[in-house]
Amino acid sequence: MNTFGPILAQKRKEKHLSQGDVAEMLTGKGYDAKPYIISKWEKDVNLPNVLQFFALCEILDINNINSTFHISGDNTLYSKLNDDGQNKADEYMDLLVRSGLYVRETAEIIPFHRTIKLYDLPVSAGTGQFLDSDYFREIEVGHEVSRYADFGVRISGDSMEPQFVNGQTIWIHQQNTLENGEIGIFYYDGQAYCKKFEQSAEGIFLISLNTNYAPIAIPEESDFKIFGKVVG
Repeated sequence: MNTFGPILAQKRKEKHLSQGDVAEMLTGKGYDAKPYIISKWEKDVNLPNVLQFFALCEILDINNINSTFHISGDNTLYSKLNDDGQNKADEYMDLLVRSGLYVRETAEIIPFHRTIKLYDLPVSAGTGQFLDSDYFREIEVGHEVSRYADFGVRISGDSMEPQFVNGQTIWIHQQNTLENGEIGIFYYDGQAYCKKFEQSAEGIFLISLNTNYAPIAIPEESDFKIFGKVVG
């Protein structure tokens, strides 16, 4: 019998999603994830937490969790029925639901909203005091924005295509350090940038995803700041 990991991998492949796709969709729901984390789950190295698990089921359209992951239900009457018996039970339950007489009342779900600052990237460069500038407006957002986001930025130009396009809004977690390969918002030489961060023995470079743009080398002792990491 397949364990959790292979079943998860099978369901992902049935949806024609890569591990990177699933990681990105989880991040979009507010659960920080990377492709290597999905790989570890699929290899049964470790398991997602409860919230990550239910988010995975939603992404992969897994409705019957017990059946999909072979979770035992030996103590239920339903589990003692054969396939024909279970089909009959399902038909009867469907009739009960459609009658309207036995439907459980559901609690009203109040949509989650919060207010977040949205900056305009080229206007907010100025003195480098990006987060202290007045060039922002406050907008209301919901679950579509990562819970890790502290502010938003509207992209200008095509240097980060194809991942980010001109006019697109991206969401940033405020922090002053980044790991190699992470995309963030930076201040350098009087301008604010959205770039990929790279640091090596040769120095610090800001990398555009559009290969038509050369890397920006950051000299030592320059006025350089990291404002945050792109989280959505």
